[in-house]
Amino acid sequence: MKLICGPMATISHPAFRILLEKFGGCDEYFSEMINAGTLLTGGPFEKYYIDPSPVPQKIVWQLTGRTAEQMYEAAKKIIKLPGIGIDINMGCSAPDIYRYGAGIGWMLKPLEETQEMIKAVAEVMKSDCKKRFSVKLRLGDDNFTEQKFFEFTDMLVKNNVQLITLHPRTKKEKLTRHARYFYCQKLCERYKGSGVEIYLNGNVKDRASMEKALFEAPDVSGIMISRAAVVRPWIFREVSGGDSFNVDMLQIGLDYISDIEKYQPVEFWKTRLQRFFAYYSDNFMFSHFAKTSFLNAKDNHDLRNRLNAFFEKCPEERYKKVP
Repeated sequence: MKLICGPMATISHPAFRILLEKFGGCDEYFSEMINAGTLLTGGPFEKYYIDPSPVPQKIVWQLTGRTAEQMYEAAKKIIKLPGIGIDINMGCSAPDIYRYGAGIGWMLKPLEETQEMIKAVAEVMKSDCKKRFSVKLRLGDDNFTEQKFFEFTDMLVKNNVQLITLHPRTKKEKLTRHARYFYCQKLCERYKGSGVEIYLNGNVKDRASMEKALFEAPDVSGIMISRAAVVRPWIFREVSGGDSFNVDMLQIGLDYISDIEKYQPVEFWKTRLQRFFAYYSDNFMFSHFAKTSFLNAKDNHDLRNRLNAFFEKCPEERYKKVP
């Protein structure tokens, strides 16, 4: 079974993949969403979104957009990049995304309109038969029915989608609600023998929660982990079992700042570092104190000083033994 790092805005970039690879990494890394429209107009930052470092062979490029034409033209560019293939984001439920017609917006449109887009991207995928065509989705809107959901996934499979990653919640359901993993199993059973794979996504944060998810969906081909990998970048090694090991939290923080400076434009430094250190701080007993300090840093130099000061004040927090 594969372990996959899910797509996360401001996180799924080379600096984060470098960090995960230090602990052994995972089988696949989904990129953060690449906006088809911005890619086509040659936005000044797009080259940073399509940097496959440090493991080009493990990258899955996730594409988002609001029209079939945009997605078709953008896919023609993405298919030329190294990596495993192209994934269409139909799961993002952020209001500014789905109101734009992207993300889960594709599940809310008339089926024929979404099918037109899927067919267009599938046509592009024929130019490289080694690349995989996948879709990441949710169950649908809050009034979804099983019939409507399976009609949607049948449409995807009929049009050559080879992998479906399911976050088994509806558009508005929050992470506090139990993910209905049995829908992942139902997809496995529905497409058994067809060559279509199913990945499970949602609330897997350690070995115990992974085992619980697999109890409900034993036939999935992969487990996707997202936020928990930011808190504990060693999680893929942890859930795979093996010997315990020590983690130097100070070195993680300092190295991450350096890699952000190397792989991201200056304009992105603040947002990327704040997002990462908000999760990173959850490792500590005095997490609120750490988070407040790190997120209020004036610049990268100040952030480095604050990291050193925190561990001087709380030396017991520096080294973590895992598991």
